[in-house]
Amino acid sequence: MTITYRLYYAPDNASLIVRLALEELAIPYDTTLVDRAAGGQSAPDYLALNPHGLIPTLDTPHGPIFETGAILLWLADTHGALAPAPTDPDRAAFLKWLFFTSNTLHANLRMLFYPAKYAGSYPAAQAALRARTKANLDTHLARLDEFAATCAPVLNGIPLTMLDLYVCACLRWMAIYPEGETAWFSLGRTPHLARLAARIEERDSVKRAIRAEGLGPTPFTAPSIATPREGSAT
Repeated sequence: MTITYRLYYAPDNASLIVRLALEELAIPYDTTLVDRAAGGQSAPDYLALNPHGLIPTLDTPHGPIFETGAILLWLADTHGALAPAPTDPDRAAFLKWLFFTSNTLHANLRMLFYPAKYAGSYPAAQAALRARTKANLDTHLARLDEFAATCAPVLNGIPLTMLDLYVCACLRWMAIYPEGETAWFSLGRTPHLARLAARIEERDSVKRAIRAEGLGPTPFTAPSIATPREGSAT
């Protein structure tokens, strides 16, 4: 099959979500490592693809796409899978929770991981931001768990959707990053999301991502720091 996509990635970064989607769709693709340890996300060649210097970028026959949620939605609509169709009654619920996950949940994770970007270099300000962000994330997770409990087909239902993959990756990162700041998180407090994580990590697509990025055997239910074959997660 002709390879039409190239994923610019760093191990265990947001590009993991796109890799999971590509593997689940069984789409042939190539990858290019963005070496974060060497500042690859700020290299001129990469900035020409993604001027924000963030990961991931998916290069397509229609040009490069950045922003994780945008990539997922574009892939779903282009390939007619992993999301309710535009005319499906479940489409509205899928969209609102996909954008909530991208714009709120994932955005809050960035605050937790990189507090200096938002609160400056003052330790007290960073600590206050992290404390507030952890409380916010607890609320976000509780709401997602309530939604999953409804057995809605767009989260924790059958068939799988892009939203399931996105949420599971976020659950992984909450459990392991930043090191020494994860005691606030417990997957057991969101039992419906925990069942989602256990179900998805058994999929062959996830196992291929595990091998590619060194994620360990239980990347969502009992995650560990990645040991990738190339590159660095940080």
